[in-house]
Amino acid sequence: MAVDDLEFREFFASQYTRLCWLGYLLTGNRAEAEELAQDALVRTYHRWAWGRRPNDPAAYARRVLVNRHRSRLRRALLEARYLRRNPDQQTYLPDFGEEAMVVWAAVGRLPARQRAVLALRYHEDLTEVEVARLLGLPLGTVKTLARRGLGRLRAELASEVPDGVKEPR
Repeated sequence: MAVDDLEFREFFASQYTRLCWLGYLLTGNRAEAEELAQDALVRTYHRWAWGRRPNDPAAYARRVLVNRHRSRLRRALLEARYLRRNPDQQTYLPDFGEEAMVVWAAVGRLPARQRAVLALRYHEDLTEVEVARLLGLPLGTVKTLARRGLGRLRAELASEVPDGVKEPR
């Protein structure tokens, strides 16, 4: 068991930051991202400790994180209903730099599925097939969500570029 613990510690050290970034890209909230990453690693460890180590632990942890995020989105619907009934509740926004705020605002306006596809496809560098399997979507849907999400980001960010400044290609 000590060898497994050492292996898992090394796995944890190599994956925690990546999982936090993926969680942040999915949620836009650092605390939620860290919680998702920790939850994914705890669930991976439980499997590991019971002698059922996943063939690809990184992919397993990523899948757990995405599934937990999807569960949270379902629960967030209840919170949204509450906030609609209580509009005087305030929302906290973290202090980003100006450029990051513009990009994050554009990403935040994307629908959740487009944001998830773009985060997995381009931040995690997964193939379209892997994204489709991870999100439980048909391959064509993943391609469409990615194309539409990128198109929407390009359009929104292009309107933010000052006149006379060329966009990089």
